[in-house]
Amino acid sequence: MPSRKRSVEIIGVPVDLGAGRRGVDMGPSAIRIADLEPRLEQLGHKVLDSGDLDVMIPETQKVGAGKLRYKTPVLAASEELRKMVEKSLAEGRLPLVLGGDHSIAIGSVAGSTNHFARQGETLGLIWFDAHGDANTPDTTPSGNIHGMSLAVCLGQGDPDLVNLGERTPKVLARNTVLIGIRDLDPGERDILKKSGVTVYTMRDLDERGMRDVVDEAIRLASDGTAGVHLSFDLDVVDPEDAPGTGTPVWGGITYREAHLAMEMMSDRAQIATIDLVEVNPVLDTQNMTGILAAELAQSLLGKRIL
Repeated sequence: MPSRKRSVEIIGVPVDLGAGRRGVDMGPSAIRIADLEPRLEQLGHKVLDSGDLDVMIPETQKVGAGKLRYKTPVLAASEELRKMVEKSLAEGRLPLVLGGDHSIAIGSVAGSTNHFARQGETLGLIWFDAHGDANTPDTTPSGNIHGMSLAVCLGQGDPDLVNLGERTPKVLARNTVLIGIRDLDPGERDILKKSGVTVYTMRDLDERGMRDVVDEAIRLASDGTAGVHLSFDLDVVDPEDAPGTGTPVWGGITYREAHLAMEMMSDRAQIATIDLVEVNPVLDTQNMTGILAAELAQSLLGKRIL
Protein backbone atom coordinates (compact mmCIF):
# COMPACT_ATOMS: atom_id res chain seq x y z
CA MET A 1 0.00 0.00 0.00
CA PRO A 2 1.33 3.49 -0.73
CA SER A 3 2.98 5.38 2.10
CA ARG A 4 0.71 7.89 3.80
CA LYS A 5 1.48 10.86 5.98
CA ARG A 6 1.80 9.73 9.58
CA SER A 7 2.14 11.23 13.01
CA VAL A 8 5.45 9.69 14.09
CA GLU A 9 6.58 9.56 17.71
CA ILE A 10 10.30 9.04 18.29
CA ILE A 11 11.05 7.18 21.53
CA GLY A 12 14.68 6.73 22.55
CA VAL A 13 15.67 3.79 24.73
CA PRO A 14 19.36 4.25 25.65
CA VAL A 15 19.83 0.83 27.19
CA ASP A 16 22.86 -1.43 26.90
CA LEU A 17 21.98 -3.75 29.78
CA GLY A 18 20.94 -6.52 27.42
CA ALA A 19 24.13 -6.48 25.35
CA GLY A 20 27.64 -7.74 25.85
CA ARG A 21 29.50 -4.62 24.65
CA ARG A 22 29.14 -1.08 25.95
CA GLY A 23 28.22 1.95 23.85
CA VAL A 24 24.92 0.93 22.29
CA ASP A 25 23.14 3.14 24.83
CA MET A 26 24.34 6.07 22.70
CA GLY A 27 22.48 4.72 19.67
CA PRO A 28 19.43 7.00 19.95
CA SER A 29 21.66 10.09 19.94
CA ALA A 30 23.62 8.82 16.94
CA ILE A 31 20.44 8.31 14.92
CA ARG A 32 19.06 11.70 15.95
CA ILE A 33 22.35 13.41 15.05
CA ALA A 34 21.91 11.93 11.56
CA ASP A 35 18.94 14.32 11.14
CA LEU A 36 16.24 11.73 11.70
CA GLU A 37 13.53 14.25 12.55
CA PRO A 38 14.07 16.66 9.62
CA ARG A 39 14.43 13.72 7.24
CA LEU A 40 10.95 12.52 8.22
CA GLU A 41 9.46 15.99 8.22
CA GLN A 42 10.69 16.49 4.65
CA LEU A 43 8.44 13.57 3.68
CA GLY A 44 5.42 15.37 5.11
CA HIS A 45 5.14 13.46 8.37
CA LYS A 46 4.36 15.17 11.66
CA VAL A 47 7.13 14.22 14.09
CA LEU A 48 7.07 14.29 17.88
CA ASP A 49 10.33 13.45 19.64
CA SER A 50 9.44 12.32 23.16
CA GLY A 51 13.07 12.08 24.23
CA ASP A 52 14.63 9.11 25.97
CA LEU A 53 13.34 6.73 28.60
CA ASP A 54 15.08 7.12 31.93
CA VAL A 55 16.89 3.79 32.12
CA MET A 56 19.44 2.38 34.52
CA ILE A 57 23.13 2.04 33.70
CA PRO A 58 25.23 -1.04 34.50
CA GLU A 59 27.39 0.84 37.01
CA THR A 60 24.40 1.21 39.35
CA GLN A 61 22.94 -2.26 38.88
CA LYS A 62 23.70 -5.81 39.94
CA VAL A 63 24.33 -8.28 37.15
CA GLY A 64 22.12 -10.81 38.92
CA ALA A 65 22.42 -14.53 39.36
CA GLY A 66 21.95 -17.20 36.73
CA LYS A 67 21.68 -16.82 32.98
CA LEU A 68 19.80 -13.50 32.80
CA ARG A 69 22.24 -10.62 33.07
CA TYR A 70 20.64 -7.42 34.42
CA LYS A 71 17.18 -8.95 34.29
CA THR A 72 15.64 -6.55 36.84
CA PRO A 73 16.55 -3.28 35.07
CA VAL A 74 15.86 -4.78 31.63
CA LEU A 75 12.39 -5.78 32.81
CA ALA A 76 11.80 -2.31 34.26
CA ALA A 77 12.86 -0.61 31.01
CA SER A 78 10.68 -2.99 29.01
CA GLU A 79 7.65 -2.17 31.14
CA GLU A 80 8.17 1.59 30.74
CA LEU A 81 8.57 1.21 26.99
CA ARG A 82 5.45 -0.95 26.82
CA LYS A 83 3.45 1.86 28.41
CA MET A 84 4.87 4.49 26.06
CA VAL A 85 4.20 2.44 22.94
CA GLU A 86 0.64 1.68 24.03
CA LYS A 87 -0.01 5.36 24.72
CA SER A 88 1.49 6.39 21.38
CA LEU A 89 -0.69 3.95 19.46
CA ALA A 90 -3.80 4.92 21.42
CA GLU A 91 -3.18 8.53 20.40
CA GLY A 92 -2.98 7.55 16.74
CA ARG A 93 0.79 7.83 16.35
CA LEU A 94 3.40 5.56 14.80
CA PRO A 95 5.98 4.69 17.49
CA LEU A 96 9.54 4.77 16.12
CA VAL A 97 11.69 3.26 18.85
CA LEU A 98 15.43 3.90 18.83
CA GLY A 99 17.76 1.52 20.66
CA GLY A 100 19.70 0.66 22.48
CA ASP A 101 20.22 -3.06 22.33
CA HIS A 102 17.66 -5.51 20.94
CA SER A 103 16.23 -6.35 24.38
CA ILE A 104 14.08 -3.25 23.90
CA ALA A 105 11.89 -5.21 21.47
CA ILE A 106 10.40 -7.05 24.46
CA GLY A 107 8.76 -3.81 25.57
CA SER A 108 7.90 -2.38 22.16
CA VAL A 109 6.31 -5.60 20.89
CA ALA A 110 4.40 -5.99 24.19
CA GLY A 111 3.02 -2.46 23.86
CA SER A 112 1.94 -2.96 20.27
CA THR A 113 0.43 -6.37 21.04
CA ASN A 114 -1.53 -4.94 23.98
CA HIS A 115 -2.96 -2.20 21.78
CA PHE A 116 -4.27 -4.64 19.19
CA ALA A 117 -5.37 -7.23 21.77
CA ARG A 118 -7.80 -4.72 23.25
CA GLN A 119 -9.40 -4.48 19.83
CA GLY A 120 -9.55 -8.26 19.51
CA GLU A 121 -6.76 -8.22 16.92
CA THR A 122 -3.27 -9.65 16.54
CA LEU A 123 0.15 -8.37 15.48
CA GLY A 124 2.58 -9.66 12.85
CA LEU A 125 6.34 -9.42 13.32
CA ILE A 126 9.17 -9.01 10.80
CA TRP A 127 12.60 -9.22 12.43
CA PHE A 128 15.75 -8.29 10.48
CA ASP A 129 18.86 -9.60 12.22
CA ALA A 130 22.16 -11.38 11.69
CA HIS A 131 21.28 -13.48 14.74
CA GLY A 132 18.26 -15.48 15.85
CA ASP A 133 17.72 -13.80 19.24
CA ALA A 134 15.90 -17.03 20.12
CA ASN A 135 17.94 -18.20 23.09
CA THR A 136 16.39 -18.94 26.47
CA PRO A 137 18.04 -19.07 29.90
CA ASP A 138 18.61 -22.77 29.23
CA THR A 139 20.44 -22.27 25.92
CA THR A 140 22.17 -18.89 26.13
CA PRO A 141 25.98 -19.02 26.14
CA SER A 142 26.27 -15.42 27.37
CA GLY A 143 23.25 -14.55 29.52
CA ASN A 144 22.71 -11.38 27.46
CA ILE A 145 18.99 -10.71 27.13
CA HIS A 146 19.29 -9.10 23.69
CA GLY A 147 19.91 -12.64 22.45
CA MET A 148 16.61 -13.83 23.95
CA SER A 149 14.20 -11.10 22.89
CA LEU A 150 12.55 -12.94 20.00
CA ALA A 151 12.10 -16.07 22.11
CA VAL A 152 10.39 -13.95 24.76
CA CYS A 153 8.01 -12.48 22.18
CA LEU A 154 7.14 -16.04 21.12
CA GLY A 155 6.37 -17.03 24.71
CA GLN A 156 9.59 -18.88 25.55
CA GLY A 157 12.05 -18.13 28.32
CA ASP A 158 11.92 -16.29 31.63
CA PRO A 159 8.31 -16.06 32.91
CA ASP A 160 8.61 -12.44 34.06
CA LEU A 161 9.75 -11.30 30.61
CA VAL A 162 7.38 -13.63 28.76
CA ASN A 163 4.37 -12.38 30.73
CA LEU A 164 5.09 -8.69 30.26
CA GLY A 165 1.90 -7.26 28.81
CA GLU A 166 -1.55 -8.75 28.46
CA ARG A 167 -1.02 -11.50 25.88
CA THR A 168 1.36 -14.47 25.83
CA PRO A 169 2.80 -15.16 23.36
CA LYS A 170 3.01 -11.60 22.14
CA VAL A 171 3.04 -12.77 18.51
CA LEU A 172 2.13 -16.05 16.83
CA ALA A 173 4.88 -18.06 15.18
CA ARG A 174 2.96 -18.27 11.91
CA ASN A 175 2.96 -14.45 11.70
CA THR A 176 6.64 -14.09 12.63
CA VAL A 177 9.44 -13.82 10.07
CA LEU A 178 13.22 -13.55 10.51
CA ILE A 179 15.33 -12.17 7.67
CA GLY A 180 19.10 -12.09 7.21
CA ILE A 181 20.09 -14.76 9.73
CA ARG A 182 23.68 -16.01 9.45
CA ASP A 183 24.92 -16.66 13.01
CA LEU A 184 23.01 -18.99 15.34
CA ASP A 185 23.91 -20.64 18.63
CA PRO A 186 23.24 -24.41 18.68
CA GLY A 187 20.40 -24.16 21.19
CA GLU A 188 18.53 -21.39 19.41
CA ARG A 189 18.94 -23.21 16.10
CA ASP A 190 16.93 -26.08 17.57
CA ILE A 191 14.36 -23.69 19.04
CA LEU A 192 13.81 -21.96 15.72
CA LYS A 193 13.49 -25.23 13.82
CA LYS A 194 10.68 -26.32 16.15
CA SER A 195 9.02 -22.92 16.54
CA GLY A 196 6.99 -22.57 13.36
CA VAL A 197 8.64 -19.22 12.66
CA THR A 198 9.61 -18.56 9.04
CA VAL A 199 13.37 -17.98 8.82
CA TYR A 200 15.17 -16.60 5.77
CA THR A 201 18.91 -17.08 6.11
CA MET A 202 21.48 -15.28 4.01
CA ARG A 203 21.58 -18.33 1.78
CA ASP A 204 17.86 -17.90 1.12
CA LEU A 205 18.45 -14.26 0.25
CA ASP A 206 21.35 -15.18 -2.02
CA GLU A 207 19.28 -17.78 -3.85
CA ARG A 208 15.92 -16.02 -4.01
CA GLY A 209 16.74 -12.34 -3.76
CA MET A 210 15.46 -9.70 -1.36
CA ARG A 211 12.37 -8.94 -3.44
CA ASP A 212 10.87 -12.43 -3.22
CA VAL A 213 11.79 -12.85 0.43
CA VAL A 214 10.28 -9.56 1.58
CA ASP A 215 7.18 -10.07 -0.54
CA GLU A 216 6.58 -13.43 1.16
CA ALA A 217 7.48 -12.05 4.59
CA ILE A 218 4.87 -9.30 4.30
CA ARG A 219 2.24 -11.82 3.27
CA LEU A 220 3.01 -14.10 6.22
CA ALA A 221 3.20 -11.32 8.83
CA SER A 222 0.01 -9.69 7.51
CA ASP A 223 -2.09 -12.86 7.31
CA GLY A 224 -4.97 -12.28 9.72
CA THR A 225 -3.19 -9.50 11.63
CA ALA A 226 -4.12 -5.85 12.09
CA GLY A 227 -0.59 -4.52 11.71
CA VAL A 228 3.09 -5.43 11.49
CA HIS A 229 5.83 -4.63 13.97
CA LEU A 230 9.18 -4.12 12.21
CA SER A 231 12.23 -4.80 14.37
CA PHE A 232 15.40 -3.90 12.48
CA ASP A 233 18.79 -4.76 13.97
CA LEU A 234 21.47 -2.86 12.06
CA ASP A 235 23.80 -5.85 12.29
CA VAL A 236 21.71 -7.52 9.58
CA VAL A 237 23.57 -5.20 7.20
CA ASP A 238 27.08 -6.21 6.20
CA PRO A 239 29.78 -4.56 8.38
CA GLU A 240 31.17 -2.86 5.28
CA ASP A 241 28.04 -0.68 5.26
CA ALA A 242 27.17 -0.82 8.98
CA PRO A 243 30.38 -1.09 11.04
CA GLY A 244 28.90 0.36 14.22
CA THR A 245 27.27 -2.68 15.82
CA GLY A 246 28.31 -4.76 18.81
CA THR A 247 28.03 -8.18 17.16
CA PRO A 248 28.97 -7.74 13.49
CA VAL A 249 28.90 -10.75 11.16
CA TRP A 250 30.37 -10.64 7.66
CA GLY A 251 28.24 -11.65 4.72
CA GLY A 252 25.19 -9.52 5.49
CA ILE A 253 22.71 -7.70 3.31
CA THR A 254 23.92 -4.73 1.30
CA TYR A 255 23.06 -1.07 1.72
CA ARG A 256 20.81 -1.22 -1.33
CA GLU A 257 19.11 -4.48 -0.28
CA ALA A 258 18.24 -2.91 3.07
CA HIS A 259 16.63 0.06 1.34
CA LEU A 260 14.71 -2.17 -1.06
CA ALA A 261 13.28 -4.09 1.89
CA MET A 262 12.14 -0.86 3.56
CA GLU A 263 10.67 0.51 0.33
CA MET A 264 8.69 -2.67 -0.23
CA MET A 265 7.40 -2.63 3.33
CA SER A 266 6.37 0.98 2.90
CA ASP A 267 4.43 0.05 -0.23
CA ARG A 268 2.75 -3.14 0.96
CA ALA A 269 2.77 -3.57 4.75
CA GLN A 270 0.58 -2.01 7.41
CA ILE A 271 3.41 -0.89 9.69
CA ALA A 272 2.23 -0.40 13.27
CA THR A 273 5.48 0.02 15.20
CA ILE A 274 9.19 0.21 14.41
CA ASP A 275 12.44 -0.62 16.24
CA LEU A 276 15.85 0.51 15.01
CA VAL A 277 18.40 -1.14 17.29
CA GLU A 278 22.03 -2.02 17.99
CA VAL A 279 23.64 1.17 16.64
CA ASN A 280 26.87 1.52 18.63
CA PRO A 281 28.67 4.83 17.94
CA VAL A 282 31.75 3.71 19.89
CA LEU A 283 32.38 1.08 17.22
CA ASP A 284 31.23 3.15 14.23
CA THR A 285 33.09 5.03 11.51
CA GLN A 286 31.97 8.67 11.18
CA ASN A 287 28.45 7.69 12.26
CA MET A 288 27.92 5.54 9.15
CA THR A 289 25.55 3.21 10.97
CA GLY A 290 23.56 5.97 12.63
CA ILE A 291 23.14 7.67 9.26
CA LEU A 292 22.08 4.39 7.67
CA ALA A 293 19.42 3.90 10.36
CA ALA A 294 18.00 7.36 9.68
CA GLU A 295 18.04 6.75 5.94
CA LEU A 296 16.26 3.42 6.33
CA ALA A 297 13.57 5.12 8.39
CA GLN A 298 13.08 7.49 5.46
CA SER A 299 12.69 4.63 2.99
CA LEU A 300 10.28 2.86 5.30
CA LEU A 301 8.20 6.01 5.63
CA GLY A 302 7.92 6.87 1.98
CA LYS A 303 11.12 8.25 0.48
CA ARG A 304 11.58 7.15 -3.12
CA ILE A 305 14.31 7.59 -5.71
CA LEU A 306 11.82 8.99 -8.24
